[in-house]
Amino acid sequence: MKRIIEITKDNPIPVLFLIICLFGLWIAELPLPIFINDLIARLSRNTFLVLSLIIPIVVGLGLNFALVTGAMAGQIGAITVIELGIKGLQGFLVACLIAVPLAIIFGYLLGKLFNIAKGREMITGFITGFFANGVYQFIFLFLIGTALIPFKDKTILLPQGWGIRSVVDLFNIQYAIDSILIFRIPVGRYLLSVPLSTFIIIFILCLAINYFLKTKLGQEFKAIGQEPHVSLVYGINVDKNRILATIISIALAAIGQLIFLQNLGTVNTYASHEQVALFSIAALLVGGATVKKATVSNALLGVLLFHSIFIISPQAGQKLFGQPQVGEYFRVFVAYGVIAFSLATHTFQERVAKK
Repeated sequence: MKRIIEITKDNPIPVLFLIICLFGLWIAELPLPIFINDLIARLSRNTFLVLSLIIPIVVGLGLNFALVTGAMAGQIGAITVIELGIKGLQGFLVACLIAVPLAIIFGYLLGKLFNIAKGREMITGFITGFFANGVYQFIFLFLIGTALIPFKDKTILLPQGWGIRSVVDLFNIQYAIDSILIFRIPVGRYLLSVPLSTFIIIFILCLAINYFLKTKLGQEFKAIGQEPHVSLVYGINVDKNRILATIISIALAAIGQLIFLQNLGTVNTYASHEQVALFSIAALLVGGATVKKATVSNALLGVLLFHSIFIISPQAGQKLFGQPQVGEYFRVFVAYGVIAFSLATHTFQERVAKK
């Protein structure tokens, strides 16, 4: 009992969300195989994106709200592959080859901006995401299909001949990664599908992050995150490492968005990227991470709990209030609420530390 109290004290947010999940599952009366199948799909889709947030937190940049720029790079890669007509795993790899260099450029520019706005990285990333979204929408609405950016595939263009349709079918790369190795488990009259290939990639990323943080460069990142001024005195190039951390995060986000899209099979051209940062950050915080500390375990636990609530909330809303839409409102409330609570706690702790 004493141990349970200690765990609850040390991890209040994950424990709270675990209780909410269990209560919601009981209320929703959702068949367990359906819940598990949906959860597996969500874990394979979203975990890579959440893991891409860890490195910036370690280096002291806080929550990377500019993750949306990496998602945009991923979508540019996916739509370009449609135009090129490349299919399957090859199409996915080509999309990565297009998206990652773009993400590296975006990450470099963002890193330079974060160095100018030291201490205000989160709000800077948030506003930069809005700016980048405006540029992205202008290009995709008014430039693609014109003489500046010609497109041969007219099926994805709007009726006037320029601009990309709001929903694009990614049939050529759908399940490009998931379908490599699928493990199916019969449970009664249900069939659980586990995309092992996707989970192997996620597992490799988890190992890579843990290994990287033990290397000399990873230790420098940690030192910068804890004491940037002391790190500078010891000869660590703080600005350069902050830029590198941003590049890594944005590049991983681009790949993560492509993994997300190949699982869905469609892309909402003007909206799929908008909530990426919000929900990824919320999931990480639900797992017990903070503005200054995050681990792979926080990311994995957070995705598990956060997306469990996403599955349960519409059914629970239907059972409790007769309206599944209540569950949708609860999702958004949870996402914004967790982020607001985390930022408020961080500000309070900083003020206490200064006093």
